[in-house]
Amino acid sequence: MNFFTKINRELKLHFRLKPFLFGILGLLLATVFSPSCSDEKSGKPVRNLSVPVTVGTVIQKTVPVHLRTIGNVQAYATVWVKTKVGGELIHVYFIEGQDVKKGDFLFMIDPRPFEAALRQAEANLARDMAYVRQAEANLARDMVQAKNAEEEAKRYEFLISKGVVVREQYDRIRTNAEALEAAVRADRAALENAEAAVHASRAVVENAKIQLGYCSVYSSADGRTGSLLVQQGNIVKADDVHLVVINQMVPIYVVFSVPEQYLSEIKRFMAAGKLKVEALIPNDEERPEEGVITFMDNAVDSSTGTLRMKGTFANKEKRLWPGQFVNVVLTLTTELNAIVVPSQAIQTGQEGQYVFVVKQDLTVESRPVVVGRTVNSETVVQKGLSAGEKVVTDGQLRLYPGAQVEIKTSDSASATKKKAP
Repeated sequence: MNFFTKINRELKLHFRLKPFLFGILGLLLATVFSPSCSDEKSGKPVRNLSVPVTVGTVIQKTVPVHLRTIGNVQAYATVWVKTKVGGELIHVYFIEGQDVKKGDFLFMIDPRPFEAALRQAEANLARDMAYVRQAEANLARDMVQAKNAEEEAKRYEFLISKGVVVREQYDRIRTNAEALEAAVRADRAALENAEAAVHASRAVVENAKIQLGYCSVYSSADGRTGSLLVQQGNIVKADDVHLVVINQMVPIYVVFSVPEQYLSEIKRFMAAGKLKVEALIPNDEERPEEGVITFMDNAVDSSTGTLRMKGTFANKEKRLWPGQFVNVVLTLTTELNAIVVPSQAIQTGQEGQYVFVVKQDLTVESRPVVVGRTVNSETVVQKGLSAGEKVVTDGQLRLYPGAQVEIKTSDSASATKKKAP
């Protein structure tokens, strides 16, 4: 190999290694002078980024004191319609599910057998009244005859004392007078018996009229009819089966139970006036039905430890339906000047409940709070906050004490936008 060939090979090797050496050198310099790696090793977080959050305002207002439970709707009155007489059901005057009023015609039982019974009873009454008139006539006749016989007996008694007539003739007159007196007493007894028969016949007539009246079945309450349990043309027996069920729905009851621990409070507030109660219909809770408490049971159920109560609702729109389950809100009283925050602002940690409060410099502070009851979407804070402060309602997962925040949309602004036309 000559000298020039050796020099050429060394130069080619030098230029191949040069890019590799420059790459390694650049990587080392980047590692040494990189500020991000220095920050990661020191454990200091980057503070130049703001966390987007939604905030709400702490307000002070009057808050109702509620008890919440589950209730069951019951009809104000339930009428199980039966027939008092037996026979063929010849007509139905309503449609299933129809609203009826008190006194509306519902059913007709074949009246012909009862009409015939009434006519027979009226005929028997007329016959017995004729017997009474005959007995009265007999009594009047025998009383006249008895009076005449008694007068004649008195005359013969005077004549026998004078010796004008014989004793045998006087005894015959006296016996006749006594017989007529007995006939009068028998006539009086016959008259009383005839009058008693008239009273009995009148009672039979009245009963026949009542039985005939039972052939027409009327509604005894305002309400809504259910399923027709016996169809037209069927033969029904007296007091045998229900023909239909009518539920009175205006007004209507909601029955519910509350824990016995609230008994003393409920009694105290009921003494001051009627308690308001609301029924929230599932999937339609934005329009609660309002009513008042009208019944509190006289004993606590020892098996459940609850007290049964009943509220009465006007139910003019018939939104409450018998048998339906509803959410019940019983209002005991109201709390004045309560501190209230949106419920989503309340967080739970290892040391208890807290909220993130947004300060003037748009940094947050983690503040412990003492929480009371929740009303709808708001929570009463008993201790830890003041009216007018801003609390974070969304975005808490990325926050820490002292973090910088960026307020995207406040709850109050959102509510204002929703109300604006």
